[in-house]
Amino acid sequence: MKESIPEMIRVSGLKCAYDDSVILKNIDFTVTKGEVFIILGGSGCGKSTLLKHLIGLYPPADGTIHIIGKDLVHASEPEHVDILKNIGVMYQSGALFGSMTLLENVRLPLEEHTDLDMHAMNLIAHMKLSLVGLGDYIKHYPSEVSGGMQKRAAIARAMALDPEILFLDEPSAGLDPITSAELDDLIRRLAESLGITFVIVSHELASIFAIADRVIMLDRETKEIIADGSPKSLRESHPNAKVREFFNRGKLDRGKQSTMDTTKT
Repeated sequence: MKESIPEMIRVSGLKCAYDDSVILKNIDFTVTKGEVFIILGGSGCGKSTLLKHLIGLYPPADGTIHIIGKDLVHASEPEHVDILKNIGVMYQSGALFGSMTLLENVRLPLEEHTDLDMHAMNLIAHMKLSLVGLGDYIKHYPSEVSGGMQKRAAIARAMALDPEILFLDEPSAGLDPITSAELDDLIRRLAESLGITFVIVSHELASIFAIADRVIMLDRETKEIIADGSPKSLRESHPNAKVREFFNRGKLDRGKQSTMDTTKT
């Protein structure tokens, strides 16, 4: 008998609003253990708003969010803190402290949330940096490494407390295609080797097709989820033309470029 995969996140009837302005409504989805789950959609559709609700920064106007079976919305303050220890977050900019070395940046969550001695914390921080390919850069400052390396260091810091879920906000933003592909490979490797669950906000089609097990697509007009599935299935057979066009826009862009090149010659 096949074992069921543990459910890491369950969102039910979620409504996100600022004052009287509704951003999202009727949001329902689940994320299972080890899944690379991507939230996507056009500009202004509420991707970042949804992410901020999932990590507890904003309370919802309605609905529930369960993280590993625990109710994030109705948790007491101590319960809320306990729930958040199971997650790590990498913000779009990386948000590393420029006055700290990469090791010190990764060590920071350990200093704040554990009673470990300095040697143990340094050992763990070094190990996390090694996991993302930065074991030889522990004494470097963020300004001394590339943008891709800063993103890797930010992922290492998000992993410092061994969370079961990692939330990444536009991890490929600002990266060249080669560096972006290397980051995609890292995310897939961490998901497959460590069983980490990833929830990622992204609009980069190359990354979405490279790493996503499943995606949901938010829509600015309806303020709801209009698609849920694998990128390939949504591109090829989703009944909504808007969804198919989103996933096929890379082909269209390449076609336009090819036409332009032909015209130039």
